[in-house]
Amino acid sequence: MAHISEDEALIRAFKNNEDIHSATAREVFGKADPDTRRMAKTINFGIIYGQSAFSLAAQLGISNHEARHYIDAYFEKYSGLKKWMTEIAVFARKNGYVKTLLGRIRYLPEINSSNANVRGNAERMAMNTPIQGTSADIIKVAMVKLYEVFDEKKYKAKMLVQVHDELLFEIPENEVHIVSGIKDIMENSGKNSAFR
Repeated sequence: MAHISEDEALIRAFKNNEDIHSATAREVFGKADPDTRRMAKTINFGIIYGQSAFSLAAQLGISNHEARHYIDAYFEKYSGLKKWMTEIAVFARKNGYVKTLLGRIRYLPEINSSNANVRGNAERMAMNTPIQGTSADIIKVAMVKLYEVFDEKKYKAKMLVQVHDELLFEIPENEVHIVSGIKDIMENSGKNSAFR
């Protein structure tokens, strides 16, 4: 989200190695205790999914007015993200699709629907797809690279399952040394020319 939107405050938090949810809590609530961090985490993920004030209020157990205030405060602090979200919605309405950073396309035929609910759902997909889709692309790149390394080195280690941005491995005791290499490949799979 920080990379795609080029939001300066989000990027600064990552460059400073901050916990993004604590950084958001400080930006939105003025403090980062366990309660405000939990709320900030909910807001961060809710924004990615295009969550409304009504949904956020239900999730946090607060009033719609409070939820709207938090979302407004969030976008005031992260204005680059808000700008990108507006721009990607305009792009989707004009072109009928959005792309991930690797160029994978998601068509959104309902983006200009006269039905507000249908259109709103397509707009949320337009904002979510570049972020979540790029994340999915990156983990797939990592999985391919890891498979190639395992095959080349004749490792017995196996990738068992992928869940979002996590991979679970079964690694024989005599191959435990490869864990740092796995970590390196996963952390750097988005750092190639296709992502710049």
